[in-house]
Amino acid sequence: MSYHNPVLLQESIEQLISNPSGTYVDVTFGGGGHSRKILETIDVQGRLIAFDQDPDALKDSITDERFQFVPSNFRHLKKFLQYYNGVPADGILADLGVSSYQFDTAERGFSHRFDGELDMRMNKQKGISAREIINGYAPERLADLFYTYGELNNGRRMAQQIVSEREKHEIATTGQLVAAITPLLPKGKENKILSQLFQAIRIEVNDEMTVLKEFLKQTAECLRPGGKLVIIAYHSLEDRLVKNFMRSGKFEGEVEKDFFGNPITPFKVLTHKAIIPDEEEISINPRARSAKLRVAEKI
Repeated sequence: MSYHNPVLLQESIEQLISNPSGTYVDVTFGGGGHSRKILETIDVQGRLIAFDQDPDALKDSITDERFQFVPSNFRHLKKFLQYYNGVPADGILADLGVSSYQFDTAERGFSHRFDGELDMRMNKQKGISAREIINGYAPERLADLFYTYGELNNGRRMAQQIVSEREKHEIATTGQLVAAITPLLPKGKENKILSQLFQAIRIEVNDEMTVLKEFLKQTAECLRPGGKLVIIAYHSLEDRLVKNFMRSGKFEGEVEKDFFGNPITPFKVLTHKAIIPDEEEISINPRARSAKLRVAEKI
């Protein structure tokens, strides 16, 4: 199976691992790039538990007695870590990007670059597909998700265009969706706008913002004091949630203080400015361009 080189690989593993004999968690296994690096870095007493809800990821699993693969969404973090005696963990890593394998497999429907089934489910065995959303949501609901998750200012016009098109025939493929909104794409910005649109639909299909919040709320309970939370985000909605949560233990970002004025938060932020890929990494892997790595330590 073909996967890309993981984004910010060296930086994320250096931040994650403080005790080579510890227990670590990779909640976004994907092609296993981060997981393999973790296993190279920890010693024979160390352990790694990796999550991925995509059944295709299992094909790239690792044979190593220190490794445990969990075929589940990371919204179930605490339950499975308790089951596999992984609490408290020494570090938790999340790379919130879609894998190159998923992007480059036309029938998964994640990319506007290929004509394939309009699906976009991380786990094709569960949930509502992009096809059902595009053909079934009311125009107001489509417009809201385009604006909220895609940050598209002309989301309302796009929604109206899609509804007009689906009245003629079902929009069943990524190519049909692209064709439907092509008249609205500004010259020179076609790829950017399409990427924002597909991002918005993907987030809705996989309920990504809710899943991220559920995951983050469990991390403090699953880490030992001094344990690291290392997260790579790719768009501002995710990054804002991660940044606020690491700073305050809340998603809105306001920091509560005790009677003495000390902040009440489960984490100490270690990256006051996000770590980003250098130009060399971006030239090798353009998808790394928007990546932001943030790290916090459990207090």
